[in-house]
Amino acid sequence: MPSRRHFLLASAASAAALGVAALPAGPAQAAEVPFGSHPFGRYGSPAARLTPQTLYVDPHGRGDFTTVQAAVNAATGTGRTLVLAPGTYRETVAVDASRTDMTWLGATGDPRDVVIVYDNAAGTQKPDGSGTYGTSGSATTTVQADGFTAHRITFANDWLRADHPDISGTQAVALKVLGDRSAFRQCRFLGHQDTLYADSTSLAAFPRQYFAHCYVEGDVDFVFGRATAVFEGCHFHTLNRTDLAAAPYGFVFAPSTAVANPRGYLVTHGRITSEAPEGYYKLARPWVPSSDTTARPMLTVRDTWLGPGIDAVAPYTNMRDTYPWQAQRFAEYRNTGPGARITVPENRPQLTRSEAASATREAYLGDWAPWRGR
Repeated sequence: MPSRRHFLLASAASAAALGVAALPAGPAQAAEVPFGSHPFGRYGSPAARLTPQTLYVDPHGRGDFTTVQAAVNAATGTGRTLVLAPGTYRETVAVDASRTDMTWLGATGDPRDVVIVYDNAAGTQKPDGSGTYGTSGSATTTVQADGFTAHRITFANDWLRADHPDISGTQAVALKVLGDRSAFRQCRFLGHQDTLYADSTSLAAFPRQYFAHCYVEGDVDFVFGRATAVFEGCHFHTLNRTDLAAAPYGFVFAPSTAVANPRGYLVTHGRITSEAPEGYYKLARPWVPSSDTTARPMLTVRDTWLGPGIDAVAPYTNMRDTYPWQAQRFAEYRNTGPGARITVPENRPQLTRSEAASATREAYLGDWAPWRGR
């Protein structure tokens, strides 16, 4: 199984799809400082700021801060911008609700160059001995603020099951995002179980989130949560597993949409590929958590290419038999590829043309149109 440690440091310079360099246990130490005296590219520098509200982060000391969290702590108020120089930022990062309308920019334009990564899992013991992190606490990056935007950055969790056979809580989140109007453009999200947690702050909150031309990979429920989220032009990649002897290896989506929310997850004009054998992955299963047994998960996948890794005969399954997937809000429309073949119609609910007219980014996101932004 190609590990995330083989992928994280693949940069534009190497141009390797999976890379070969091992990720160091501590902060990255480059043999030579990348990008010479212009680590922030077209986004200025501390001596010539893009705007007065802009802060610069560089692990090699050429910015205002060497860690992302230190820059976030300094970026009080609203409308702040962080420019991240190339490097591997091995840290956990939290953006609280007060830091609204914040923007993060990967300096080079290639998300492989700017990596925020850590390796906590749900079952990892906290250093203070107070217990384990749990799924939410495992997140490398957590964003609670509204109006957050990230461009061309990699968010990763490189915790590996094989390294920790004693830990049963194997959920390991790369990004947890809870705020309304959260946008991610050309970003990567790397992990195994529970990679991307697109969620809300409460059952009564229906935050809108937008992921455009992003890459997401994992194995179990690796896109999950209860937000209203649109994934446009995104690439989802399922990983191979050597620890299991039979299918299914995992599930791409596990929405937990609140019953009162009319909009869950929408996947449009994307593609799903796999390293695993044909048919070893399910497209989705509904997550009805113990904290909200009234949840009615919603997922629509439309105009998307489904590779042979998806089980075309039975693409959906139950997480718990008490909450069968057939009772949830799962549907497809005009999907293509070997994983989209309709061989058992009752296993693949399809939208009608009139229903599909309401399954659009505009309908899901309302008066917010992030595709018009940078």
